[in-house]
Amino acid sequence: MKTAKTQPDDRAARVALCKVGEPMDPTIATLVQERGTVGAWRAIATNADGAYDRFAARVSDLDLARVLHAADRLGIRVLVPGDPGWPRGLDDLELAPLCLWVRGCVDLAAVLARSVSVVGARLATAYGESVAGEIAHDLAVRRFAVVSGGAYGIDTAAHRGALAGDGVTIAAMAGGVDRLYPAGNHDLLEEIARTGAVVSECPPGASPQRHRFLARNRLIAAMTPGTVVVEAGIRSGSLNTARNAERLHRVVAAVPGPVTSTASVGTNELIRQGIASLVTDAAECAELFGELGADLAPRVEGAPAVGDDLPEVPRRVLEALPVRRSSTVDQLTRSAGLSVGDVLGGLGALEMRGLAARSPDGWRRAG
Repeated sequence: MKTAKTQPDDRAARVALCKVGEPMDPTIATLVQERGTVGAWRAIATNADGAYDRFAARVSDLDLARVLHAADRLGIRVLVPGDPGWPRGLDDLELAPLCLWVRGCVDLAAVLARSVSVVGARLATAYGESVAGEIAHDLAVRRFAVVSGGAYGIDTAAHRGALAGDGVTIAAMAGGVDRLYPAGNHDLLEEIARTGAVVSECPPGASPQRHRFLARNRLIAAMTPGTVVVEAGIRSGSLNTARNAERLHRVVAAVPGPVTSTASVGTNELIRQGIASLVTDAAECAELFGELGADLAPRVEGAPAVGDDLPEVPRRVLEALPVRRSSTVDQLTRSAGLSVGDVLGGLGALEMRGLAARSPDGWRRAG
């Protein structure tokens, strides 16, 4: 390892630690807390008394200058805490990433200030994909950035929806940003890199592995003000993202699904437990995740029925009037439970509004 005896600065130390360790490594986290990044790197690189043997192979292979040169050649930049563009929400994590590898030219801090994570099942139903795409599209139109994980299913629908809405979308990877995964989404992820950003805490060359997916989920939860789960089975990884968001005191929302669908058991359970607020569209998401008072969702109301705005007496007379036959005033007093005077007054009010009409046999509804 060519740089083991150098005195790296904080940025170089973070990159080196990132290359030799794994996301959320407790040993590295403890060393950084106790000695700082430079001191932590020096301890691992020198490996006094063999205390850090498990890092030795990667330390031996590390050529820091070559790593940074290769990243630069691939258009990958490195962000560390304190950099312009560093997503400040990541600082809320107990085990925050040492650095972030980024493909894309957007200012992450700026676009993430108004953003939503949209996640869900890989094995999504047509219902889930449709809802995810529509929510992401309409959030993009409302100038929210959409963050997801680049996977098949709900993630893909969310990214595509945001792009269709001419918005910014960010994909968080479980491997290096030079190893776009899954392969079937390569073109989509390239488009995201061109127009938004593809990010990872894993260095270039790192392959996506199960434990890295779980670590990646906490980044998706931390980067945004809130997370909406569109569709998730009971063991879906997106539930892990939701619970990370809850622990970070972010807003969590979920789209309900059919009670007969195994693909919605997880989302329905999040709502039942009170972890997630129920949402059905982008307007409701915007109200939860957006600017207080500025992103209010319209009230959902049914179509008004004839007579909804009538005072009580005319309304009761209208309800008593037959549709297909006529009724006398005497019959209406019994049907409506009103006096003759009230019925006559109500009939007059209804006639003026075109809701009641006289007939040879009495009164009937107009129309």
